[in-house]
Amino acid sequence: MRALRYSINVTLDGCCHPEAGVAPDEELMRFWTARMEGADALLYGRVTYQMMESAWRKPPTGTWPDWLDGWEIPFAEAIDRTPKYVVSSTLDEVDWNAELVRGDVEQAVRRLKEEPGERISVGGVTLPLALADKGLIDEYEFVVHPVLAGHGPTLLAGLRERVRLELVDRHDFRSGATALRYRPAPPPALARADKR
Repeated sequence: MRALRYSINVTLDGCCHPEAGVAPDEELMRFWTARMEGADALLYGRVTYQMMESAWRKPPTGTWPDWLDGWEIPFAEAIDRTPKYVVSSTLDEVDWNAELVRGDVEQAVRRLKEEPGERISVGGVTLPLALADKGLIDEYEFVVHPVLAGHGPTLLAGLRERVRLELVDRHDFRSGATALRYRPAPPPALARADKR
C-alpha cells in the first residue's frame, strides 16, 4: 500500500500561503526535488493544481524559460513528469499528465493508496484538511520557515479532531528553515502496550 504524505511550507505562526515563507534557495530546492522524485503520484485540489501548473509546466517549446535558475530545473522536470490526480467538482478536464478525481474522494484516495508503489504526495490546504479529517494521511512533512506572517491561511485550520503525531525525521537548512516529518502516533493505550 502506498503511503500518503502531506508536504507543505509553513511559517512559524502556521501560515501556509505560498508567498509567506522564505524564497527557496538551492539547498531547499534540492530537498523538494528529492521529495518530488520520490513520489509515484501527486494529489492536488483544483487551486493547488492550477497554481503548480502555472509555475512548473514545461512550455510547449520544450525549453524552460530563462528566468528559471539552473538549480530549479531538476524540480521543474520532476513535477512536470510526475502523474497527477486532481480533485475537483468544477473542472471539466485536466491535462499536464493528470487525471480528474470525482465523486467520493475518500474512496478514490483509498483506491489510489492501494495501487502498487511507494508514496503519493498531497499538497495544498483544503484537500489535505479533508484527508486528515478522514485519517488518510500517513505522514506529515512541514518545512517551517523562520518567518511570522501574521496573516493568511493557516495550516489545517478547522481540523475536527486533534491528531497526535510522532517525529520521525528532522532536517535543518542553512536558511534557518527546518523540515519536520511526522507520522500519526498510535493511540496512548497501544503505545503503552508496545513498551511492555
